[in-house]
Amino acid sequence: MPTVYDFEALQITGKPVALSGFKGKVMLIVNTASACGFTPQFAGLETLHQTYADKGLVVLGFPCNQFGAQDSGENSEIAEFCQINYGVSFSMMAKIDVNGAQAHPLYQWLAKEAPGLLGSKSIKWNFTKFLVGKDGSVLKRYAPTDTPASLAEDIEAALAA
Repeated sequence: MPTVYDFEALQITGKPVALSGFKGKVMLIVNTASACGFTPQFAGLETLHQTYADKGLVVLGFPCNQFGAQDSGENSEIAEFCQINYGVSFSMMAKIDVNGAQAHPLYQWLAKEAPGLLGSKSIKWNFTKFLVGKDGSVLKRYAPTDTPASLAEDIEAALAA
């Protein structure tokens, strides 16, 4: 039975990261965009990172340009935008596809493990969030409209588990 630890991703700088390096941590995985109505959620994600990183939370942002071409820049431009505008210090990963034939294997697995509304396996929009427990299994999927602050109780429960 695969877990999140079976996957690798690239940091926004291009350096490979084995997600197995986060074993025993709670992870919040989010597909992001720099020019979306939900883009201000970067601030809330940073707040979660600042509040819970020392307790074992890892926030991973995955830029994606599949929804309204709202993250068309290069990885370096995305990283600069997130840092300058939102002070992002959590891990930003390289831009990926989250749907379709070229979808990153991690997102193929996440969508299968935690289907959306009416069992949909596709990601509907930017800032869909997945909470992964310390054991590497998906605990919950959140809609783009779910604010980062609204996840705090679930994050605290996962950290306490």
